[in-house]
Amino acid sequence: MLKNYLLTPGPTPIPPRVLETMARPIIHHRTPEFQKIIQEVEEDLKYVYQTKNEVLIFAASGTGAMEGSIANLFSPGDKALVVRGGKFGERFGDICKAYGIEFTALDVEWGKAVDPKMIDDVLKKDKKIKAVFTTLCETSTGVSTDVEAIGKIMKNYEAVLVVDAISGLAAIPIKTDEWGIDVAISGSQKGLMIPPGLAFVSVSPKAWQVIEKSTLPKYYFDFKAYKKALGKTDTPFTPAVNLMIALKEALKIIKEEGLDVIFEKHKKMAAAIRSAVKSMGLELFAPEAYSDGVTAVKVPKGIDGEKLVKTMRDKYGVGIAGGQDEMKGKMFRIATMGYITPPDLIVCIATLETVLSEMGYKFQLGSGVVALEEALR
Repeated sequence: MLKNYLLTPGPTPIPPRVLETMARPIIHHRTPEFQKIIQEVEEDLKYVYQTKNEVLIFAASGTGAMEGSIANLFSPGDKALVVRGGKFGERFGDICKAYGIEFTALDVEWGKAVDPKMIDDVLKKDKKIKAVFTTLCETSTGVSTDVEAIGKIMKNYEAVLVVDAISGLAAIPIKTDEWGIDVAISGSQKGLMIPPGLAFVSVSPKAWQVIEKSTLPKYYFDFKAYKKALGKTDTPFTPAVNLMIALKEALKIIKEEGLDVIFEKHKKMAAAIRSAVKSMGLELFAPEAYSDGVTAVKVPKGIDGEKLVKTMRDKYGVGIAGGQDEMKGKMFRIATMGYITPPDLIVCIATLETVLSEMGYKFQLGSGVVALEEALR
């Protein structure tokens, strides 16, 4: 019998308290009972986002909310600036193409973070740019972006700041209002500790002014429709009822623990993972811009990265993530967010050591676990 451990950067493990809520009988969504759930979830999402703005909720993946941000902010002929430093930064550009929106691509080497000054330089030269798209935590590379610094720059321009916080919300600090984030996007299956299927968008007053002028076609992801429904404590379309109930419980857990405590815990666990892999002679993929939500590690020469991830999962029941696109087979990623705990990390590193040793990688067996436990202490 194989016991499974999940250390992927989404989906992440789900707390038993949350799982239990999803097993309860379903309720109808056009009722006072569900309206109360909407109200509680909305207020608690504002706490996690650190915002006073509305947080729109969609039955979709985070990509749905990414598409919605483009459909709602632009009109034909508008321009965007897209920071592309990984698979998900590139996705914003792909969506712009799908909607016929011209964009300037600010390409950043995978494993590095964008220099905020580069954004300032582009905006100085091109006053027609209506929105800047960047990523708080780039899941594909384990890179964390200095969104706070970007937000300070954006205050000098009319363009709105759109941030993909899908792998960042409730995992690493984000202060939506204080940092001047106009549209902050997230999803349910990472730091929020529930299954995939919900997406969230925080929208600032500045962004609403832009949305009012947008003429791109939109229907399901029409932000104005969701805002109107939210004013009545309702949803414009059928919501994911049991996921909303699960979210209510997950947000309750987050508030009980407190964001500062959660961020510090994630920071400590991520530092422990970095210490463990380095003690094994492995190289971090993003040593200067690492995220505390997910750590990316280069696969050592001579080792099949895809086989490494597959063996850990299928033979030992420990799920980590491999590399994506150009980094497929060349890196692996270990998450330290949500309901992942220090004992999970010990199992993960011990298993990583076992599999690497089986595959012929030479290192001091046990060094990773020792370094991990010392860092956790």
